[in-house]
Amino acid sequence: MKTNVNLLWVLTAFFVVATAGYVAWSWLYFGLVEPIGTAVIGFLIFLTSFIAFYLQSGLKNAGPLPEDNLDGEIEEGAGEVGFFAPWSWWPIYVSAAAAVVFVSLAVDWWLFFIGIGLSIIGIIGWVYEHSRGRFAH
Repeated sequence: MKTNVNLLWVLTAFFVVATAGYVAWSWLYFGLVEPIGTAVIGFLIFLTSFIAFYLQSGLKNAGPLPEDNLDGEIEEGAGEVGFFAPWSWWPIYVSAAAAVVFVSLAVDWWLFFIGIGLSIIGIIGWVYEHSRGRFAH
């Protein structure tokens, strides 16, 4: 994870330089700062720095991972990866609701509100699926 954090910090620095270069290039050739490209490249700075900060804070709490050990063996990384919901239909429902939201961009605004409502229902169902019924704990 250290390598990922370092790579993301290097990317953040690169995007800072790229944003400055894009601003200088657009100012020299067009006489004004092009706002859309500057904003998009500038948001990449926030994207990579937020992810790097999150991973770095997780690294401090979790300690070094087996992947960070250069002399580590494959067996050190074995074991449980995480918890995955068995027999869950909610991801399909949430995906269909997200599809309705994106279709609303092409159809009309009223479909957006239906898709958002369906998305909220799906997300609530997905979050609380282990709080009731057969898989309650």
